[in-house]
This record gives sequence, structure tokens and C-alpha cells, in this order.
Amino acid sequence: MAQLPAGYVPLIERLLGWLRRTPREIDPTLWDTTCRRAAWLQQLDPARRERLRALAARFLHEKTISPAAELQLEDADGVLLAALCCLPLLELGEIGLRGWSQLIVYPEAFRVHRSQVDAAGVLHEWDDALIGESWDSGPLILSWADIQADIADPEAGFCVAVHEMAHKIDSLDGAIDGTPPLPRAWQKQWAEDFQQAYDAFCAEVDQGRETLIDPYASEAPEEFFAVVSEYHFSAPALLAREMPAVAGHLQRFYGPSPLMR
Repeated sequence: MAQLPAGYVPLIERLLGWLRRTPREIDPTLWDTTCRRAAWLQQLDPARRERLRALAARFLHEKTISPAAELQLEDADGVLLAALCCLPLLELGEIGLRGWSQLIVYPEAFRVHRSQVDAAGVLHEWDDALIGESWDSGPLILSWADIQADIADPEAGFCVAVHEMAHKIDSLDGAIDGTPPLPRAWQKQWAEDFQQAYDAFCAEVDQGRETLIDPYASEAPEEFFAVVSEYHFSAPALLAREMPAVAGHLQRFYGPSPLMR
């Protein structure tokens, strides 16, 4: 058997590496069916929907989707999950998928055991019931029941997949602080506007006022970013009325909300 010239070997290796990195396209019929399952996908314009299809294919190529607790997922469900997780990446692109490799899906809210030592050295332990979680450099975890509930009421202000993906995006610059990677000038203005909105919102919550935005956003700057990201996609008009500066930044970062009329 003839040997290839030495210079051809690295070229072939690079070509094979490129082929391994190329995801399989999502079948157009399956994609159309998937988009009809969720208003956020169905109401994207054709160009952005096609961009999302490519991102979802990359997601399925790079991530392992692991059903937990005897949950059964069809292939079409995996495409739906990939699409929802990639929705916040329409402008950011594939970089938003870096740093983790697994999506764990529970049938419903799941319990997590917590422990913390307070300033006096006393150990406190408790269980939390969660509908989603994003581990630093680890998996993303979602509740399938809550994903279905979000899809059933897409304008209620909730989208757990977007919330947890916002945490993944937030962590890309090495700090989970409510500010994703941005050009320097934009980052400065973002930090100022988000801090002002966050402080004002926390003051309202601390005073016991009823807020139109989920009060969970007052827990920490990173939760504020994740919650308002949900509102960008699921209640954009409300977010624009309540926090116009924040809404402006998110529209620039995520692109226009598919539900903005």
C-alpha cells in the first residue's frame, strides 16, 4: 500500500478533526414540529429560527442529555430542550456552550441537600426543592414538568431553561456576578444600570412592596440577571415598563424578544 507524503498526514488529521466537530443537522420537519411546541420558538423570524437550529444542533452534538429518576424522553424532546437552552445564545453564539457537557433532566422539582457553617461555627443543614440549577463548571439541571408549565404559559414571566442558561453565560468570564462577558465600554454601562435597577428593586422588596417582577430577583446580582433574562423572553413589555434600562441592555445582548409586540 502506497504511503502518503509526510505533509499530507497533518492535513488529513486536521480535516478529520474538523469533521468530528461538525454537528449533524436537525431534520427540517422535526425542527418545524419542535418550533410549534413553544411560542418563543414559533414566533422567531425565519433567519433567527434557522440560526437557532444550528445552535441546537451544536448543543446536541456537544452535550449529553441525561434523564433522571426514570424520566423517559423522546428524541424530539431532546431537540426541544436544546432549542430552549440555546434561545439566549442567538446573538452570543456557540461560545455560550463552553465549560460544561451535561444536561440532567428530572421529571419534576428535585431536592438538593444544603449545608453551611455560620459565623459562629454552627453547621446548618437543610433540603431545597429546585426546578433548575446550574453548577459552576458542572451540569445544568432542569425540571421537565416546569419546562412544560413554562411552555403552556409563555407570557407569565418564567422560563427555567433561560434562567439557568443565564447563569452559564454569566460564568463565562470567570465571575458569576450578573455581568456576562462584554466589551469594556458596554460592560461599564451595563454594571451601572443593572446595579441601580437591582438596588432599587431590593429596596422595594425589603419594604414589603408587591413587585411585578419576581422578588427572587433580589436574592443576588446573579439571580437578578437570570430572572430579568426570563422576563426578556416571556414578558418583555412588562420588563420594558418596569426596568427600561435593563430591558434595553437585554434586547441588545439577546436580540429582540420573540414575544415583543
